Amino acid sequence: MMINLLENLNELSIVLLLLCLFFYYWHLKKTKRKRKLSSFEFSMFVIIKLAYFLWAGSYLLLFLDRNFG
Repeated sequence: MMINLLENLNELSIVLLLLCLFFYYWHLKKTKRKRKLSSFEFSMFVIIKLAYFLWAGSYLLLFLDRNFG
């Protein structure tokens, strides 16, 4: 029972983090259209893109492992 609750909280926190990352990425994209990004903003812009690809890839691998493994 407690393990399921902790797993659900973990999944909820991942969803919230991804949502926040999406909005921050969107903000940086809008800012990039108006002016040149600072070095910190540009690095965050690239890191967020990389993080989304890594998360999606790892999630896909876990999904495939559960269903076909």
